[in-house]
Amino acid sequence: MSAEKHLLEELRIERKESARRSPWRIAIALVIPAVLLILTAGFFWLKAARAPEVTVAVVREESAGGAATVLNASGYVTPRLRATVSSKITGKVTEVLIEEGKSVTEGQVIGRLDDSNARRDLDLAEAQLVSARKSLAETEARLKLANITLQRMRTLVKEGVESQSTLDSAQADADALTAHLNQQREDVAVAEQTVAVRKQNVEDTIIRAPFSGVVTTKDAQPGEMISPISAGGGFTRTGICTVVDMKSLEIQVDVNESYISRVFPGQAVAATLDAYPDWQIPAHVILAVPTADRQKATVQVRIKFDKLDPRILPDMGVKVAFLEKESPRASDSKPKLLVPKAAVRHEGELDAVYVVQQDRVERRAVKVIGSSGAELEISGVTRGERVVLQGPPGLADGSRVTVK
Repeated sequence: MSAEKHLLEELRIERKESARRSPWRIAIALVIPAVLLILTAGFFWLKAARAPEVTVAVVREESAGGAATVLNASGYVTPRLRATVSSKITGKVTEVLIEEGKSVTEGQVIGRLDDSNARRDLDLAEAQLVSARKSLAETEARLKLANITLQRMRTLVKEGVESQSTLDSAQADADALTAHLNQQREDVAVAEQTVAVRKQNVEDTIIRAPFSGVVTTKDAQPGEMISPISAGGGFTRTGICTVVDMKSLEIQVDVNESYISRVFPGQAVAATLDAYPDWQIPAHVILAVPTADRQKATVQVRIKFDKLDPRILPDMGVKVAFLEKESPRASDSKPKLLVPKAAVRHEGELDAVYVVQQDRVERRAVKVIGSSGAELEISGVTRGERVVLQGPPGLADGSRVTVK
């Protein structure tokens, strides 16, 4: 019996130790599910808080002006006066005095070439000129003496003291010196022209701006060779910079020859730069170049800005709308409100747009009045409002969105 009791004592579980460990187990059992619940709730909250992205466009206003668009075209802003400035001679660049975007005036020094050889030639030519003038002075003195001797011989011959042969010899000496003097005068003139040429060679090592404008590219650095013609492959530059006269900017577009009859000199044009799609620039047609491109079947049209702006830069892409002549009742016309066609949604018999108001969208019914190219003229919106172009399928009034 005592043996069985001993065995039962060994199988008994100590309740004090179990009771001492149980609070930790209970705490862990409660904390882990709570943490998982919080993480799951946070995930779904973040997912719900992240609003879908939408693409928007700005409602723009276009003055009706009684002038409808008769033709649309695209082209580029082109300066009439643009030059790659080079030197007149081949030489090594020693100094470049310009940077991109810097304004220059006509005649301003923008670079220099190595002029050491040209200056040595100039020094030699000036020395030769000095020598020629000294020789001329010597010959003039000798001729003066020869003329005095000739005059004396004439007197002596008249008095019978000297013979005629002596007079003839004195006359020949004077004539020879006169001819030599004339030759030396020509030599001095040639030496002066040589000096002028050598000075011009030195001047040619100085590169100046041909007209006032803005430097758009810097094409050479000190130490490089520059030449007015292509020489030496890629090791020789043909220009030091490019200068553009910003006052000569205009638009050049290619118009299909089938529609060139709609274009006439002085015609009003509405130009829109690709960089500033909401900015309409008034312009007018200068002329249509009187020749056609047989390969593209187009005619080039030159368009002048009514007023230039610093935002207009060379080689910018631009779209133009040729306008018809203004009607007599142009002042009574109201401005048009235009949006891209993708912004208008057809919902049954109604048309609507979604206007972005801060971080939510407002569904607004609109009326389509007409179309203008890729845009629609509508009513029910105001200028400057943002309308949704692309958004999630479930977009509804009051939905939270993020502008892309």
